[in-house]
This record gives sequence, C-alpha cells and structure tokens, in this order.
Amino acid sequence: MAEHDHSAIKEHMNVIGADGVHVGTVDHLDGERIKLTRQDSVDGKHHYLPAGLVAAVEGDTVRLSATGANAVDLFEEAE
Repeated sequence: MAEHDHSAIKEHMNVIGADGVHVGTVDHLDGERIKLTRQDSVDGKHHYLPAGLVAAVEGDTVRLSATGANAVDLFEEAE
C-alpha cells in the first residue's frame, strides 16, 4: 500500500469513513495522528485518529480505509 502524503491534510477538512459516513473535522495533524475538532465530537472532547487510516485525500475530504463506525472505535483520547 502506498504511503500517503499527510501534508495534504489541512484544518477544517471533512473526515469520512470508507462507507461515506462523516467521522469528524480535522483540527490539525499531530505527528502520525489526526486531531479532530471538539465541535464535531459526540462527547465534546478532542479525539485523535491514526494517520495510517487515511486511504485518500480528495479536495477538502479525508477518506479513511475504515468505515465510520470502525473509525470511531479507533479514536484515541487526548492525553
């Protein structure tokens, strides 16, 4: 699998699962993790997604290789 250029991931991009389900909105890239905005979060907390889940960056959308539900299961809490 080709390694994606994570520098293409920018603030305010929509993050969607492989099934088209909206997962969140990019706050910023934090190393190898994507920090999602709190406004979009069901529990009002920042969540992180491993950047390795990114399947493609298309326009202002980050498409994940995992479905929306699986991506939510993989959320990492902010320390």
